[in-house]
Amino acid sequence: MGELRFVRMGFGDEAVDYQVAWDEQRRVHAARFADEVPDTVILLEHPPVYTAGRRTEDSERPLDGTPVIDVDRGGKITWHGPGQLVGYPIQKLPRPVDVVAHVRRLEEAVIRTCAEFGLETTRVEGRSGVWVLGDPVEQRPSLGGLSLDFDPRLHDEEFDPRLNGPEYAPSNAGQRREDRKIAAIGIRVAKGVTMHGFALNVNPDNKWFDRIIPCGIRDAGVASLANELGRDVTIEEVLPVVERHLKDVLENADLRPRVVEKAPAAVTASGV
Repeated sequence: MGELRFVRMGFGDEAVDYQVAWDEQRRVHAARFADEVPDTVILLEHPPVYTAGRRTEDSERPLDGTPVIDVDRGGKITWHGPGQLVGYPIQKLPRPVDVVAHVRRLEEAVIRTCAEFGLETTRVEGRSGVWVLGDPVEQRPSLGGLSLDFDPRLHDEEFDPRLNGPEYAPSNAGQRREDRKIAAIGIRVAKGVTMHGFALNVNPDNKWFDRIIPCGIRDAGVASLANELGRDVTIEEVLPVVERHLKDVLENADLRPRVVEKAPAAVTASGV
């Protein structure tokens, strides 16, 4: 893979409106498809906004009618806002595109970034993104004085944690010692070129996540570098570290097209 170009689009007081960033992604995507620009990673912060991927269900959206932008990426609903570092890698991949391999590379760059700050993170089987693992279920504190065997989030399909106060809030998953997501990943690949990407929680107000079902997951929550490390961590600190690990992981990736298994040729029997 060729050298990556990094574009720092806006942070803090210059945070970038989601629609403006989405339009810029599409512009760069078209230019990359035409080989007019190299592979590019756009890095920024957004003002507070909820975005919903194609698989988002109505039951996962804010209950109070807060606006949500429906986008063309995979995944479900999430929040972007101050204190969250968002990265949009726009890369040309060999065809047939291996989408899962691309997601794994983004996860790896974030895992390495967190490790450099002293936080161990990992992947969770069947759930994209980067996670801080909780304690084993039997060692976690009970909820509402009940055994975790009766956690209504797991057994009641109509249970809504948004209506049950801080006890079940995604932002309090660390206090409950549950698995919690520190970076969400949602991508789209069109014409062999990627869009969208990752959102790493550096030091946001995670209570924004309590108004939705983040990523459609009811039995886990969200984390941030600052909360997990117990100290202030800034976007300015994290930005060069993320860039370095993205550069290392993406530039040195052995890009191979997805292996397509051919169906065995039909065998026809003929009479003698």
